[in-house]
Amino acid sequence: MAKYSFELKLKAVKEYLSGERSYRCISEENGIKNVSSIKNWVNAYKGFGEEGLKRSRKSKSYTVQIKQDAVELYISTEMSIYEVANRYGINNPSLVQRWLTNYRKQGVEGLSGVRGCPTMKETEKKLLKAEQLIEDSIELPPSVIAHIKEIERQNRELQIENAYLKELRRLRNAQKPKSNENISRIIHSLRGLFQLNEILKVLGFPKSTYMYWQKRFDRVNPDEELETAIIEICSKHKHYGYRRVKPELKKRGYLVNKKKIQRLMKKLGLSVKSFTHKSRRYNSYKGTVGKVCNNMLNRRFKTSVEHQKVTTDTTEFKYYEADEQGIIHQKKAYLNPFMDLYNLEILSYRVSRKPTYEPIKEALKEAIEKTNDCRYRRTFHSDQGWLYQMKQYVKMLKDNKIFQSMSRKSNCLDNSPMENFFGLLKQEIYHGRVYRSFEELEAEITWYINYYNNERAKERLGYMSPVEYRQYNKKACA
Repeated sequence: MAKYSFELKLKAVKEYLSGERSYRCISEENGIKNVSSIKNWVNAYKGFGEEGLKRSRKSKSYTVQIKQDAVELYISTEMSIYEVANRYGINNPSLVQRWLTNYRKQGVEGLSGVRGCPTMKETEKKLLKAEQLIEDSIELPPSVIAHIKEIERQNRELQIENAYLKELRRLRNAQKPKSNENISRIIHSLRGLFQLNEILKVLGFPKSTYMYWQKRFDRVNPDEELETAIIEICSKHKHYGYRRVKPELKKRGYLVNKKKIQRLMKKLGLSVKSFTHKSRRYNSYKGTVGKVCNNMLNRRFKTSVEHQKVTTDTTEFKYYEADEQGIIHQKKAYLNPFMDLYNLEILSYRVSRKPTYEPIKEALKEAIEKTNDCRYRRTFHSDQGWLYQMKQYVKMLKDNKIFQSMSRKSNCLDNSPMENFFGLLKQEIYHGRVYRSFEELEAEITWYINYYNNERAKERLGYMSPVEYRQYNKKACA
């Protein structure tokens, strides 16, 4: 290897670090034959300063412990060969690569041998192999040798796949997305056991992509604070998408484009994937069993007057409960809410085991009491269910001077605000979950209605919750 003066080394390093020339330009201008020499000088200068360029290139012996520490540091971290060499003051970075190769083949024993002089165990292995060949004295045909090599190759590929799947399982358990960056980190962790080319070939992962992310493992994340805020919001509001996350971030002082929020949520694996399968919808229509009223709302759902327009409906839930013999039976529960169309707030509700009039009566009575402060005549809207045609229901509305309105037959769009609420409730707490008792289901519905009224932001209300919207307008009018 050609020897170069300290002055030439220092000049080459400073020219490269200034960013004006590449390795190849510097080598051609200064007559340096090997470009890798400049790379070694730059790494030595970064680690030890000018003293790193004065270090002797003479052979130096290292203890087994230093070799093992250097190899384990490279395997367990994301440091390069040059960085590991600088950490331990190794004057030739290629030694680390040689130790790594020996470690992969023989383990710690591969680090204890002296170069050019095999260990006793290696000698014994060679003797045993020679004796075995003499005893067999049979030459294997080329087809058999090729078959053995093919089996060894397949075995190697299976080992790589198995190790990759184990790391991928840990990634999923940590709730991290399967991104190119995380896959590159997994590949880097496997480099202590397998060759990089083997790993990339088995996984079908582009080398350029791996090298791209390897250079960025230690980079500072400029969006770390923003990502933390997004994680906090999504942990509280599990079914928020990027549109609802944006106003929540604005409340915290972050002005961010919604596309960036969408990109970060995808990176963090926070995309909403609620189970949306819907079971058969509950139908309370049994024909004309009482008085059917006209549709007074006629889909004019919006109103600027609090408690003027109220809508109601009944929906069905299923849960499972075991009897005394331990046999599990499917049972049903029913929710009867009353909603104020002014701010889509649930005024009152009851959860019952049977679709009877009594829970509707209790919820209706509470809704009437809460809406008594309305300065205009109120309208209570529902479908044509038999419970809303009963004389007792009609009489209670009439006694309180409330107009009764009904949807047209088999037309759910005439009561779309309530149907929308039922869809949200079931998508976020019901579909994809199994409830083991009526009490468990009732507690979850109670929690959700409180959350819906007080915390869940709605786009129609300017990304405020129904209660926040009502309180905001009261302050504005005061």
